[in-house]
Amino acid sequence: MPAAGRSLNPWLIACRSRELKAGRALGVVAERHAIVLFRDARGAAVALEDRCAHRNAPLSMGKVAGGRLECAYHGWRYGGRGKVVQVPALPEPEATQSAHSVKRYPASEQDGFVWASVEDAKPAVAPPAFPYLGQPGWTSFAMKTLFRAPVEACLENFLDLPHATFLHRYWFRAPTAREVRAVVRTLEDGAEAEFFEEPRERSLVWWLLAPRGGAMRHTDRFIAPRTSRVDYAFPGGLHYVITSSCTPIDERSTQVYTVISFRYPVIGRPVRLLFEPLSRRIIRQDVNMLDAQFANIERFGGPSFAHTRADLLGRHIAAWRGALAAGTAPPAAGEQQDVVIRI
Repeated sequence: MPAAGRSLNPWLIACRSRELKAGRALGVVAERHAIVLFRDARGAAVALEDRCAHRNAPLSMGKVAGGRLECAYHGWRYGGRGKVVQVPALPEPEATQSAHSVKRYPASEQDGFVWASVEDAKPAVAPPAFPYLGQPGWTSFAMKTLFRAPVEACLENFLDLPHATFLHRYWFRAPTAREVRAVVRTLEDGAEAEFFEEPRERSLVWWLLAPRGGAMRHTDRFIAPRTSRVDYAFPGGLHYVITSSCTPIDERSTQVYTVISFRYPVIGRPVRLLFEPLSRRIIRQDVNMLDAQFANIERFGGPSFAHTRADLLGRHIAAWRGALAAGTAPPAAGEQQDVVIRI
């Protein structure tokens, strides 16, 4: 079990690798930390505090030359460790002997994403991997989506089956009023719900992209502190995995990076031509609903939520994230609950 108060994995996605171009500075915000990203002379991603040590101008307004970041205000130049390597207004050798520096954040590049940590020390673990990304026989695509909602609400939405029958009606699900058995389990790193004999008729996604017969194995999984994973597996090797990593910007905004990987025999790439636009339309419905939900919460002066057994993973997400924030032990693994819901 992880130690109380320690994040299981403190890495946050700062941007997609393709967004961080050589010779360009990129400003991002993660957990209210303003960060400037750039590539050093070796092409490695660097993350620094987005504030010049001289007059606090945003370093993200500057340019990059020779792997050094130059402030747009007075031209102070920074190396990959955050140290000022040149002050152009001073004569040599004083110009290159500055003792000034800015905070450097740990940065790593993996799976086509630039990851950063706002913790002081470099994390002892690697950034979390997206399952099946780049593996033979699998096709993947990624989406970057800004939600005007906190991380916890995004995670609950991604792992909430009942809402899909109404918000995504006929696109992804449709109301059937059929009872479905679910098993909810607590895990060492979060919680999961597994569903049995759930209906999938009257849905455009399943009509286009799933076999008519055979059992479907569906699991929804929360991976603490900020990742959701949804698996749909069918007979014959057909398998869809939707993984979302949430980067909090502030209390009200979350940048979500979603990777959808699927194994569809023979025709994976043509299937993507259908699956990707459908996925973007469905996630846009979630964006609009969460925006409206939290605008309404603000209008009424705060939340007043009601909970039922059909909210399968919401309480586990809240319990885990609350424990990590408070520095207390997270929920114990190994518990299991059978629940019947209607969808």
